[in-house]
Amino acid sequence: MSTRFTISRLGAQGDGIAQTETGAVFIPFTLPGETVTAAREKDRATLIAVLEPSPQRVDPVCRYFGECGGCALQHLEEGAYRAWKREKVVDALRAKSIDTTVGDLIPCPPRSRRRAVFSARRTINGAVLGYNRALSHHIIDIEECPVVLPEIESALPMLRDLAAQFEEATQAFHLTVTRTASGLDVCASGVGKITDKRRGALSAFALSKRLARLSIDDEIIVEPSKPVIHFGDTSVTPPPGSFLQAVAEAENAMVELVLQHIQRAKKVADLFAGAGAFALRLARKSEVLAVEGDAAALAALDRGFRFASGLKRVTTERRDLHRRPLMFKELNAFDGVVFDPPRAGAEDQSKQIARSDVPFVAAVSCNPLTLARDLRILIDGGYRLTSVTPIDQFLWSPHVEAVALLEKPKRRR
Repeated sequence: MSTRFTISRLGAQGDGIAQTETGAVFIPFTLPGETVTAAREKDRATLIAVLEPSPQRVDPVCRYFGECGGCALQHLEEGAYRAWKREKVVDALRAKSIDTTVGDLIPCPPRSRRRAVFSARRTINGAVLGYNRALSHHIIDIEECPVVLPEIESALPMLRDLAAQFEEATQAFHLTVTRTASGLDVCASGVGKITDKRRGALSAFALSKRLARLSIDDEIIVEPSKPVIHFGDTSVTPPPGSFLQAVAEAENAMVELVLQHIQRAKKVADLFAGAGAFALRLARKSEVLAVEGDAAALAALDRGFRFASGLKRVTTERRDLHRRPLMFKELNAFDGVVFDPPRAGAEDQSKQIARSDVPFVAAVSCNPLTLARDLRILIDGGYRLTSVTPIDQFLWSPHVEAVALLEKPKRRR
């Protein structure tokens, strides 16, 4: 049964929201000001027809939009889309009573994502490969994708053939694909235990398709050419399936903001350092302590440093910063701190930074809500927020990154 709705605003996940007598109803693929018909089920509804479209509605660039759950906002005009993403950061800061000017969103170009996670499932005739339908485990089989690099898009048929090779996989699984300087790096997860015979077949397939590396979880099946990611002038081979900023242009924008802010610091602590995206660039001018809980990522960072030239000293420490943050007395040995935590943020670590005397702090975040919480802690601890810059890295999705820069005047002793 269809019902007529008027959309009042966009929600945090990009769904249109209609206010009704029984509460808000979330309707994907609708825009503010539109009149639509939709089939309602509790607080969600499935769009049937747009009766009165918004002037901000545009034709989506992808034929799978509306089925595939990878994108939420291809139907929104570019200027309005950028303003909406920026406003997500503004709203999060306002909710924590942080009054500051938020910069314009740094945009993300199409066909720029160097790392993508595809869902796959074997079938009688081979395999399906793509993205899950929104709020569903159903995989939309795709032949093209306008957000990934052309090298990944052109490899979709090969990746589908690779997915069909995992005969032991009885359920859906994932293929994480990264374009590196030496070729595609593919890591499968959720495929179950494979036999030695299967391992041999997978190795032969990877060699025939000239993959740089094929892994299952953290086990390397074959590595004809070490995958290489460049962090500035330094080359790093990341662990299989490890975290990497999805878009190189977005990473470069974040790094540039951080480097400019930290440029006067002689000693810098890079917290949640990963494989070294910030640390190895900071080391051009500063001594760096890189702290990370993932041993494999930290080892990759250390190898990158040891084979690089022209860097100041980089030391590493494996440490779970959620359980055991660097204490303020430890932090006082540094002139600058950079932290780039997961979506949960860095609440306990922020409390220690707030108590420290570190003059320059850069907070990088993929979650405006936890960023705002952590910034509130730092501001209450005496830091002055000098800028917040939102950055788009996941085009047409509700996700937005941000870089916040803070300073603390030196205390008189």
